[in-house]
Amino acid sequence: MTGERGARCPGRVLTALLCALTAAGLYGCSGTGPPEPSPTPTTAPATPTTPASPTAPTTPAGLSPFTGLPARPAPVLAVKIDNVPAARPQTGLGAADLVYVEQVEGGVTRLLAVYSSHLPDLTGPVRSARESDIALLGDFGRPVLAYSGAQSALNPLLRAAPLHLVSEGTAPGAFRRSSVRPVPHNLYVRPGRALAAAPGAGDARDIGFRFGPAPPGGTPVTSSTVRYPAARYTFTWSAADRAWRVAMDGREARATDTGPLTPETVVVQRVTIRPSRFHDRLGSVSPYSETVGSGTALVLRDGRSYEARWSRPSAASGTTFTTPDGAPLPFATGQVWIVLAPKG
Repeated sequence: MTGERGARCPGRVLTALLCALTAAGLYGCSGTGPPEPSPTPTTAPATPTTPASPTAPTTPAGLSPFTGLPARPAPVLAVKIDNVPAARPQTGLGAADLVYVEQVEGGVTRLLAVYSSHLPDLTGPVRSARESDIALLGDFGRPVLAYSGAQSALNPLLRAAPLHLVSEGTAPGAFRRSSVRPVPHNLYVRPGRALAAAPGAGDARDIGFRFGPAPPGGTPVTSSTVRYPAARYTFTWSAADRAWRVAMDGREARATDTGPLTPETVVVQRVTIRPSRFHDRLGSVSPYSETVGSGTALVLRDGRSYEARWSRPSAASGTTFTTPDGAPLPFATGQVWIVLAPKG
C-alpha cells in the first residue's frame, strides 16, 4: 500500500509532569488468550568484546534521526495502538520509524508507533493514552498524539503536555471505523489527516540514537524473548531479511498492509514499572514505565546482542545508549523497536 508521503521504505524504524491527581474515570482493558508454549532462546558462544568507536555526535543532515536512513524533515505523529489478540494483525506498523512496547493493565501491552519518514494510508486499531506516554514523548518536541481518549483524571496532564492531541472527538475526519472488527478494536486513524489537523507539529529531531556499523564484540543470537505478566515477545534473526522477525505470544506478528514485522534493531530497555495514580473501570491500577533516569539494555542488531547502558537525564532530553565502557552504541539503519521491559 502506498503512503500519503511515499511508500514504505525497505530499510524501515519536559520535564516530567509531577501532578498529583485523584484517580477517577475509565480506561479500556482487554485480556489475552490462553498462554502458548514458550520458544527456546538459542545463542552461540560470546566473542571477546572490545571498545566500540564513538559515532557522530549528531545525526547528519538529510538522514532521519529515528532510522538513520535518508529522509526529509517532516512532522512527527505518534499513534497509540491496541495489541491484545483481538486487535491483531494491526495496520500500518511496517511504515513506522519507531515502535515502543509498553505494559498496561492486566500485564498486557500496547504499542506506541512513531511516524515521520513515511506515512501509511491507515494505522491502528487506535486505543487510549496512558500517563507513561507523556514523559516518553517528551523526547520528540511537540509531536501529534493520535489516540482514542483517556480517563478523565489524566486529561489535564495530557492537555498540559507539549503534545498536539488528535482524537475522534477533535478531528473526526482523521478517523474511521472498521466494519469487520468488534468495538473497541475497530478505530483507525488516517495519518495524513491527523497531521493536517495539527499544523503546528514539530519535525523529527535528534532523540539520542546513533546509527552506524556494528561495534566489535557482541554475542551471536538467533532469538531473544521478552516476557510481561500476560504477554510475550520473541525476536528471531532472519539472515534473509537482515532484520528481526517479531512474534507475539508465540505467533508471527504481521501488518495487514505490509506483512511480517521485521525491525532492523530491537532495544530491550530495562525500566522500572510501578503503579501509577490511575486505574481502569475494573479497578486495575495502570502501570507507569519510568523512562527518565538510567539503566541497562540489550541491543539486538545484525544477528548479535550487545549489553548496553541507557541514560536520559530529563523528560525533555534524548535517550542515549552506550556500551558498558561508555562508547556510543550505534543501531543498524532502519526501523527500531524499543521494548520497555520490566527489570529482572
